[in-house]
Amino acid sequence: MLAATTSFSIRDPTPEPKLSIPTIYLSSDRPSEPQTRKQKGSAKLNLWSRARSIRSGRKLNRPVENPVQAAVPVEKDRTGDAVSDSEREDDGETRDGKSIYMVSDGTGWTAENSVNAALGQFDHCLVDHGCSVSTHLFSGVDDIDRLIEIVRQAAKEDAILVYTLADPSMGDAARKACQLWGVPCTDILGPITEAIASHLGVSPSGLPRGAGGTNFLSEDYFQRIEAVEFTIKQDDGALPKNLHKADIVLTGVSRTGKTPLSIYLAQKGYKVANVPIVMGLELPKTLFELDPDKVFGLTIDPMILQTIRKSRAKTLGIAEHEMHNYSQMGYVKKELEHAGKIFAQNPSWPVIEVTSRAIEETAAVILRLYHDRKQKRSLPSISKRY
Repeated sequence: MLAATTSFSIRDPTPEPKLSIPTIYLSSDRPSEPQTRKQKGSAKLNLWSRARSIRSGRKLNRPVENPVQAAVPVEKDRTGDAVSDSEREDDGETRDGKSIYMVSDGTGWTAENSVNAALGQFDHCLVDHGCSVSTHLFSGVDDIDRLIEIVRQAAKEDAILVYTLADPSMGDAARKACQLWGVPCTDILGPITEAIASHLGVSPSGLPRGAGGTNFLSEDYFQRIEAVEFTIKQDDGALPKNLHKADIVLTGVSRTGKTPLSIYLAQKGYKVANVPIVMGLELPKTLFELDPDKVFGLTIDPMILQTIRKSRAKTLGIAEHEMHNYSQMGYVKKELEHAGKIFAQNPSWPVIEVTSRAIEETAAVILRLYHDRKQKRSLPSISKRY
């Protein structure tokens, strides 16, 4: 299903340029109806860009056009359509800064995360120099008519279009339409798919992932469900007798991100248990009886940990004088030192520094080490900390 749709008035009688793909006409000219509807973009990325717009001190609304401009002859965009007054008005969300259109024949997860990762390289611009980005995700685009409609709208908004379309004919249609209307576009899946096909000597299926429901209830799906259920039951040191059933065991002091990291890994199909290290409390014996290749320690900078703990206590409504030693710097350092001694006594446990890492980055380090060990690969430059 198309994640967002937009209606237009087509007033220019000039015929559309001919394409080798179907040309469609959008909504009829009914002056009583509004000419545009707000694009529904990716909630996560729109919030991300708006937050950075606010942090940079930019206004989210564009200045209203000068009334004198009303006398200017009818303006046309790159698609050849007349641009109405309502189309020129900005809603403060979808027309702020540059637009990125993400088109997918599936859920759009790959396109959205690829764009999100790429935008991370432009924080210096988004935050410091006031440039902003508006993103729009269109998922479930499985026919050419809808694809052409999106490209036309991208041309109207002077947007760039990135797409993940498994069907070669859909990808070819996207390229031709973008070329016709002057829309810059990028095929995210095409190059990597072709490279893998060449490497394997097998042609790709050309079907979106999960097409026809063939993969929805696969073995992998049930494995992820089972992993999430296991991980939730094993949270925060619960049921230590079941630690041997885990694929990965995380240990570290409170507020080092063990729970969210565990859930993230579980959603990838790994059964994860986490065990907190608390001074005065003995760790379960089963932790030390495990295959050490399963266990990973987490550590963090003491100042950052203190800040996180204070914030957590405030969120829970706990007054500072009621927190005892929990967020006191002296106690925080002692607890980290205590954890460090335990890690030193178990040198085969990798210790992951999480201070400046996102959950995804920490997970990537853990999974790399986990699979290297499981497949008996030689690890270059093994170090105690990662």
